[in-house]
Amino acid sequence: MAIEKREFTTIERDGPVAIVRYDRGDGLNALSRAAMRELTQIARDFRDDIDTHVIVLTGTAKIFSAGADLKDPEMAGGEDGLLARRHGLKVGPDMCDAWEDLEQLTICAIEGHCIGGGVALVGACDIRIAGESAGFRLPEIPLGMNMSWHSNPRLVNLMGPARAKLFVILGEVLKAQDALDWRLIEDVVADGNALDAALDLARRAAAVPPVPLRMSKQSIEMAAKALNPVSTYMDRDQFALAATGKDQREAITAFLEKRPPKFTGE
Repeated sequence: MAIEKREFTTIERDGPVAIVRYDRGDGLNALSRAAMRELTQIARDFRDDIDTHVIVLTGTAKIFSAGADLKDPEMAGGEDGLLARRHGLKVGPDMCDAWEDLEQLTICAIEGHCIGGGVALVGACDIRIAGESAGFRLPEIPLGMNMSWHSNPRLVNLMGPARAKLFVILGEVLKAQDALDWRLIEDVVADGNALDAALDLARRAAAVPPVPLRMSKQSIEMAAKALNPVSTYMDRDQFALAATGKDQREAITAFLEKRPPKFTGE
């Protein structure tokens, strides 16, 4: 097995199957901009890899990701000028798009929390397998932001519009079994076994002829997602707009002060 180590990730290659392990080493596996750029580059590197047919993406044994790293100085949005700020908001959607665009089959093995940007990332992949104690949550709306990173139509593709609305708008935890019932994920296994289950599926998929595997994935993607860009091309602008509102500042302040927020629509 060939092993490649990068700053935040380890890539293990075993014949036609690759495992990408993301580990920030912070106990939260938060997504800093530097980490997202690395994950984006890894996906782009796989675009020219015709020897790898299935990619398993996983976090640590305890957590997939707590979402965007709000403590990252680069996340502060301190870029000068609207153009620079708008460009800075590309890093999240670029990461998710890079993983979605891969011709290889992508399988996510999820243990523990999968929050915010973590949900966006696994939603951009093909198959999701979770440990039974895993939990999924999108806190963006309760925190006065919109759900971006091109995620909303992907969630609609998976869950249907009504459940996608409940999941996105309420910001409540969706436990693994409920996530399975709501079709956000495809399988639930005993805690600690998500990676083994993902690898079992990966090896089965890697045993089929690679060309029809890739062509079939692409044709299914186009049938399900052909109109997705129409509804997401402005979501980073919506995010930037929501971040200027008083409700967003109130949501963060109330969260830090551990009190109910008072929203005014301003």
